[in-house]
Amino acid sequence: MIAYLRGNIKYKSAIPKKDNFIIIDVSGVGYKVYTLDRLVNNLQTGQDIELFIYTQVAETALDLYGFATHEELGFFEILISISGVGPKSAINILHKAKVEDLKEAANTGNADILSKVSGIGPKTAQKIVAGLQNKIGGIESSGGGDWSDQFGEALEALIGLGYSPSQVREVLSHVKATETGDKIKEALKILGQK
Repeated sequence: MIAYLRGNIKYKSAIPKKDNFIIIDVSGVGYKVYTLDRLVNNLQTGQDIELFIYTQVAETALDLYGFATHEELGFFEILISISGVGPKSAINILHKAKVEDLKEAANTGNADILSKVSGIGPKTAQKIVAGLQNKIGGIESSGGGDWSDQFGEALEALIGLGYSPSQVREVLSHVKATETGDKIKEALKILGQK
């Protein structure tokens, strides 16, 4: 599973708001990565880039979705875990609504911001907000502090082993250990039981 790419931009899509993607050359191999148009618009061919990746494996496709930050990737994963929201819809939501807007929608329960997204009706928008409230509330209340400070190295190590960030966050929220090595061992035991 590809979780991170660092390389050189060989190509970027020229059609605004239509399947925004870039092709990243990583040691001579080109990876097509779908991403947010605001990211594509700020990039130049030949520029070095690093992205956090979500790999979608389906019957007819193996698609990569890239994000500039862990937080964007995390919200993308939360969105696609909600029934009725696929990767293309999630990218569209993140294109129209920034992470801060999604947090606010989850905190206030206001689905209006998502109703403006093309292809999402009011009922689906409300379902997404409810899903965000459940997922974000669980993540933010479980750790009691900044996730990157509390679990940073353990989180990175487990993601590096191929586990999804959302799966790792959930497991780490149940870990009692305080040392990084012990956190990883305890998390791997929990993951092994699933």
